[in-house]
Amino acid sequence: MMQPHYYWEPQPMAQALVREVVERLLSRCDRAAELARRMRQETATRFIDWIDSIEVPAREDWETMLSKAGFACRELVGSSRVMVHEGGIFPAFVVSSTTVLRVFVKVESVADFMAAWMISNDHVIEGEPFSAVRRAPVFHGDGADLWVIERHGSRSVVVPPADPQRSIRMVRHFESLRRRERDWPEDDQGFARVNRLVDAAIADLGVDMACDIFFAAEREYWARRNRAARIQKGRQDALGLGWANHDHHTFRSSRQRFRQLVALFERLGMQPRERFYAGAEAGWGAQVLEQPVCGIVVFADVDLSPDEVAGDFAHEILSERRELGTVGLWCGLHGESVLQAGMHHLECQFDHAALCDQLQAAGVGTMAPFTDLPYLRQAFTEGERWKVSEKRLARLLENGQITPAQANQFRMTGAIGSHLENLERNDGYKGFNQQGVSDIIARTDPRREAPQAELLGA
Repeated sequence: MMQPHYYWEPQPMAQALVREVVERLLSRCDRAAELARRMRQETATRFIDWIDSIEVPAREDWETMLSKAGFACRELVGSSRVMVHEGGIFPAFVVSSTTVLRVFVKVESVADFMAAWMISNDHVIEGEPFSAVRRAPVFHGDGADLWVIERHGSRSVVVPPADPQRSIRMVRHFESLRRRERDWPEDDQGFARVNRLVDAAIADLGVDMACDIFFAAEREYWARRNRAARIQKGRQDALGLGWANHDHHTFRSSRQRFRQLVALFERLGMQPRERFYAGAEAGWGAQVLEQPVCGIVVFADVDLSPDEVAGDFAHEILSERRELGTVGLWCGLHGESVLQAGMHHLECQFDHAALCDQLQAAGVGTMAPFTDLPYLRQAFTEGERWKVSEKRLARLLENGQITPAQANQFRMTGAIGSHLENLERNDGYKGFNQQGVSDIIARTDPRREAPQAELLGA
């Protein structure tokens, strides 16, 4: 099957329009400027990266400017035109009859934001709790207002009618996904269970909302096992933001289970995007998938050989191999990402340098960057070291996939399990750096760890 061509490049003209809006808002709305300042100082994030959508007046000829910058009309909502840019990561623009500039900042919970900023009940929230779209005006300025918006599997610019029964079903399915058993005697049992839960959620909620709550549950499970995540989440929660700045979720899989993992994601409405191959020496590859309504992106990692890259490795059966690459060994030590282990990392958008400094002050170090380009910067936090079970060590030893010395090392010091990834994107760049990804995979192979190493891990 021929892989579609994905070519991402910086979009400075589109970015300039977004910056113009931000400057206008922050110069006219003091509380929005305070939020932007505190975002950078207290969470190492940039206001511009939190913007979900922007409503601008048609009379200022925004449609023409947006079209020249690569935006196109996605839909008509009444007399308003919703303009989006498919070539980069940008907020949607709603060109309407408004006379007030409105900027919508994405948050995980509108109520959490309003509580954190002590915004009174006089500010009415549009949309009932747990509805697909919920939003509220929070800060008013001189012809420029800031709103916050919460989404659960919808990119609509319209708040849907209340549906209390659907909201209750959402909470129930979210609870089921959050507390699902992950450690089974056989992985087939674990996949069967998660597929049943996902199918039930899709039947009651639709694929998009089911996708939203599935990945919210995965972020929660991962954060419980990663100190850097808990520290940073606490900092973002203090401002009422949550993880709404997530960029992509990385799952690792054994070769045997990779097709099942991809099938699960496709069940949730995710569509394959570009593929990565780290090279014969690394022995690793990845399929990128994106859910177009939720905006959720997944990096799915698996051991690969050169001859498998030309095929559709996301949908073909990958035979088991005795020799394990970086990804296969990580799964052998910790389990499948979608089952026992949880995600390898969550990557969120930050002010790259500021996050390094602020996490260092909180006692969390950052590895050397594996991408350092003007439009893309990436680095892992120091890995979270996890204990490895005797059952897993015994299986790897029996299969000849680790040596007795390596087993003893893992037994004494554990093995790195997960990271938080520090990412900064500029000019709307949507892609990834293959050379940089190859480098970090090589640097995080457990077999390269010295017994006292603290910075390397799968």
